Amino acid sequence: MTDRPIMMLTGGSRGIGHAIARDAQARGWHVCLGLRGDHPKLPAGLDPDHAEFHPYDATDRGSAAPWVADVVARHGRIDAVVASAGIITDTLLTEASDDEVDNLFEINVHAPRKLAAAAWNALCETGHGRVVILGSLSGKRVAGKATGLYAVSKFAAVALAHALRHEGWEQGVRATAVCPGPVATDMGASAAPGSRELSHMTQPEDVAGLVMHAIELPNTASVPELHVNCRLDGLF
Repeated sequence: MTDRPIMMLTGGSRGIGHAIARDAQARGWHVCLGLRGDHPKLPAGLDPDHAEFHPYDATDRGSAAPWVADVVARHGRIDAVVASAGIITDTLLTEASDDEVDNLFEINVHAPRKLAAAAWNALCETGHGRVVILGSLSGKRVAGKATGLYAVSKFAAVALAHALRHEGWEQGVRATAVCPGPVATDMGASAAPGSRELSHMTQPEDVAGLVMHAIELPNTASVPELHVNCRLDGLF
């Protein structure tokens, strides 16, 4: 049990998620991470006094409910859910197998939906629950054929945030889709190999700051979407 507000976070072992976990702790949050693997461990750089982990696999639809139940049993509340876990593909839309499409949507869309649904009652009970879905600028426009299928999944992820915002409004739940362009992470480097130095991309810490800003705003200052880019691409 802790007096700190409680955040449930996926994708917290690296990249943007890890930066969110560190920023949240610095702002006084207790972070509950859902981590893959039979024997997960707390990622480096986090204070173990204000963090914990639970086995969680975004491809397993049955793993959200027991994680939520464990957090509620330990702390009696959930103040925020942040879905940062995601995958990318450059397979063309017309060439992708059904299995690849299913896996993409399972991780980028269905897993955040299942987690939010499992935590919903707890989020509503606080009167100021927060949900953040890590989308992408690819969820706002299709930049090219190589990102088309990924964009389809991220359009759905952005819509998920909006749907949750509508559904939880009267209960004080506020939901935000945070949509970055290229970010200096392993995923960012693989998505645009050689096109831009990592130092010239948006930094994970910058995205984390936007996430935390959206979470900590009062109910009267709801932000449906946040967009951030490191380059001028015509739309964002």
